[in-house]
Amino acid sequence: MNFVEELQWRGMVHDIMPGTSEMLEKEKVSAYVGIDPTANSLHIGHLAGVMMLTHLQACGHKPIALLGGATGMIGDPSGKSQERNLLSEETLRYNEGRIKQQLEKFLDFSPQNPNAAVLVNNYDWMSRFSFLSFIRDIGKHLTVNYMMAKDSVKKRLSGEGEGMSFTEFSYQLVQGYDFYYLYQNHNCKLQMGGSDQWGNITTGTELIRRKAGGVAFALTCPLITKSDGSKFGKTESGNIWLDPQKTSAYAFYQFWLNCSDEDAKKYIKIFTLLSQKEIEILENQHNAEPHLRILQKELAKDLTIRVHSLSDYEAAISASEILFGKGTAESLSALSEEMFLSVFEGVPHFTIERQKLENGIELIALLSDETSIFESKSEIRRMLKDNGLSVNKQKIAENIVINSHFLINNRHLLVQKGKKNYFVISVKD
Repeated sequence: MNFVEELQWRGMVHDIMPGTSEMLEKEKVSAYVGIDPTANSLHIGHLAGVMMLTHLQACGHKPIALLGGATGMIGDPSGKSQERNLLSEETLRYNEGRIKQQLEKFLDFSPQNPNAAVLVNNYDWMSRFSFLSFIRDIGKHLTVNYMMAKDSVKKRLSGEGEGMSFTEFSYQLVQGYDFYYLYQNHNCKLQMGGSDQWGNITTGTELIRRKAGGVAFALTCPLITKSDGSKFGKTESGNIWLDPQKTSAYAFYQFWLNCSDEDAKKYIKIFTLLSQKEIEILENQHNAEPHLRILQKELAKDLTIRVHSLSDYEAAISASEILFGKGTAESLSALSEEMFLSVFEGVPHFTIERQKLENGIELIALLSDETSIFESKSEIRRMLKDNGLSVNKQKIAENIVINSHFLINNRHLLVQKGKKNYFVISVKD
């Protein structure tokens, strides 16, 4: 495959330095993307850059993922109005290990692979610099005029936020040196990133030209947006993370499943490895029957399996069916506690003492006296008579006694009032 052409049809090229495509066609090169290591997990905002590396490797080139351990201690001014928190080396090393595990789901790090991916951390070379040696050996090659001309710097100096510290002003010098270091030590001739990184990336190409007399290249992808104008990868509860402890497999699956038709047509090109022909077939099927949400389902399936697992994807499907009325008592009882809580995260939640269930409690008393699911006992009786009340996906027609044997994962009860109104009752010890 031709790497640049592959990115272009996927809508993943925003800016590209002249000569980049020709250089990639002529030789096998190393290219890198920088990743912020200030959290112990990637989120889906990182995925466009990771997918650029994935396509690069598929085209026979060598991908380098650079964790900004040193730059993570500084903070990148690009697109920010405030400085980031500065992290310790211990925290950054821990984050590095966690991120490496997630990158392995997208990149082949196998040593036997001639173009195996490489993970580097710029702290490993930047920590060897003293302040004086850095400004002497690196800082002298770029003028303040050149650095202040960058859009990311001009915005911060023009009154957005509280200005910029010298620490953040030096960020582009550090990132520029990263590119120079990788050029010298890893034959890295291309840096890629989001379009907001163009200024920092071209600082690196300029440093390579001035300090090494070499030629290096830059390529950026558009910043990913949502069609409704809201920020991509953000929900009411925050980022969509790749770590299941931060974002459950179910919530991850639902994020992609619920995206708009317009976004699905864009995302399936950016975030999957499906071919152009495969995507065209899916788009035609989707356009013929948009209510089936074929693109969203394929997108959610592909990413959930890749980031989590096939079993997590299947569990997410089962959980979705439970929430939207097709699930059974058996499929409900098969859910892990994590999946159960994720599925019913937004429904009204009540807590009672475990002792009350161990002794047994009448359903009507449970739903009216111990919780406020129903306003009156007469309302419960009418619902029972009309066959509109379920406990753990089983229809209840009379005032039965509920005890601890009913508990899902020995902790929860699911009450369904009518078709769509769910309530969770949990016990506390």
